[in-house]
Amino acid sequence: MKKENNNLGAFIARYLHVIVFVLLEVVAILLIVQNSVYQRSRIVRWGNAIAGSWHKGVSGVTGYFRLKAENEHLAAENASLRAQLASSYISYIDSVFVVNDTVYKQRYSYTDALVIKNSYNKAKNYMMINKGYAQGVKMDMAVISPQGIVGVVVGCTRNFSTIMPVLHADSRNSVKLKRTNSTGSLIWEGGDFRYATVLDIPTTYQLHKNDTIVTSGLANDFPEGIAVGYIDEFESYQGSGFYKIRIRLATDFNTLNHVYIVDNRFKEEQDSLLNRTLRENE
Repeated sequence: MKKENNNLGAFIARYLHVIVFVLLEVVAILLIVQNSVYQRSRIVRWGNAIAGSWHKGVSGVTGYFRLKAENEHLAAENASLRAQLASSYISYIDSVFVVNDTVYKQRYSYTDALVIKNSYNKAKNYMMINKGYAQGVKMDMAVISPQGIVGVVVGCTRNFSTIMPVLHADSRNSVKLKRTNSTGSLIWEGGDFRYATVLDIPTTYQLHKNDTIVTSGLANDFPEGIAVGYIDEFESYQGSGFYKIRIRLATDFNTLNHVYIVDNRFKEEQDSLLNRTLRENE
């Protein structure tokens, strides 16, 4: 205790002139405020400005942390809205009993998820999301972003899943030229994560720079019409009668945060029918 008192005394002795100066400044300010309306108003405005800046900073920080919750809320809302699109339904028309009586059955549903791991600069990239089979995710489900195509689910645990994105050497997806409906295949040859390649579109179709490439809907995973990318350049592929097209991908994999897992409710039935047909024709 005595040592502490000695330290305090030494501190006061060392900084006595500073302490006296601060006290005199405080007294001077109080005298000015009490005896000058103008100076009082200036000091009040100065104090209000400091308080305003402080509250603005605090609001900005708290707003940043609220942003995550807002993004998750918007992602869930967007997933619900996507499920209500006409492209998420199959139309059935009974022409025997009632002419033009159309009943719609939902084909696709969407679950929002957060990307927690992501690579995009390797030959074989993968990403991980925070949803698994406990949340209804299954193998081979398609995954899209608010901008466009992402990839396919290739692994699941109870609460997490891994995705093979289109930025993978083994990725193959059926796509089409939106303007003509001519179909082709989307592949990735490595390199820049912003670009991919489309093959197998015949040269009989005229292409234009910035033409839109979308999912074809021919496979049992991605809904038809999901944005894939935009034509950057193209050439006839080794005189084969088909184009080799370089496209700018619609999805920015560098900033990818929220995704949607697509559940095709008819996939098992479609796959079962296709496999049975193939067996019967072997």
